[in-house]
Amino acid sequence: MFLIPQPLTTDRSIGAGRVALAFEYDGRAFHGWQYQKSGVRSVQGELTQAVSKVADHTVELVCAGRTDAGVHASYQIAHFETPSVRNPRSWVMGINTSLPADIAVHWAGNGIGDFHARFSATYRRYRYVIYNHPVRPGILSGQVSWTFRPLDAEVMNQAAQFLKGEHDFSSFRAAGCQSRSPIRFLEAINVTRKGEFVVIDVQANAFLHHMVRNIAGALMAVGTGAQHPEWIREILDSRDRTAAGVTAPPHGLYLVDVGYPEIFSIPTAECGPGFVAPWFSEADNRPRSPTHIHRKQR
Repeated sequence: MFLIPQPLTTDRSIGAGRVALAFEYDGRAFHGWQYQKSGVRSVQGELTQAVSKVADHTVELVCAGRTDAGVHASYQIAHFETPSVRNPRSWVMGINTSLPADIAVHWAGNGIGDFHARFSATYRRYRYVIYNHPVRPGILSGQVSWTFRPLDAEVMNQAAQFLKGEHDFSSFRAAGCQSRSPIRFLEAINVTRKGEFVVIDVQANAFLHHMVRNIAGALMAVGTGAQHPEWIREILDSRDRTAAGVTAPPHGLYLVDVGYPEIFSIPTAECGPGFVAPWFSEADNRPRSPTHIHRKQR
């Protein structure tokens, strides 16, 4: 999870204020991050319950970026307020003891200064993993997307470059997206083939609801030859969601990195997920320094 290992020490105090957590989860059995009043299982609900037990009071968790039902995270950040004080090992091991097997906390630290898991973030990075094979996956079912139609990753990558930069991404936002503005700065996007897998790696200052999955669906249409590469630019310019085609399934989507200014001392991610990381070079798995810094106002 981290470029530099984070030892679970007992020689310092964490708490009496804002505490930050770094964690991962398998999204298959969750109805997304957001707590559901109906009692449907959510990452926020499970993690809140576990953290509250260790803190000895009910906490309110704020995460770096909400994920949808079925979407995974190999690196997610959240914070909460507490008067309680524990050492790093007690926070991490104590929380994990009360968590189900599909969530694991790896680090706990003090939120320095005005740190905020969501508003202090300068970028988010996702990887969308597609198993491109005539036969559907078995072991990786629910952990990757799948298409039996051959994909041309080079053509997909060519088309993806039309999305780089600051644009109105209305064509790639969900109908129910609650963001005030469709403007986002897409820092980098690359599509590569690794054997029978095609990986879409994308970083932006922030993302709209379903934005990555809608981009993946459009790029897959290009990869199969159903659409030409310039179609992506035409979709973008149209600012019309109905022009972009289908939304790709959630199973292949992973939140792999969230960037913060160094002053906050949040541990640096080694981009995952774990089974994907070995396919890329060390440089590919390192965080990309953003050229466009935009911190959301609270």
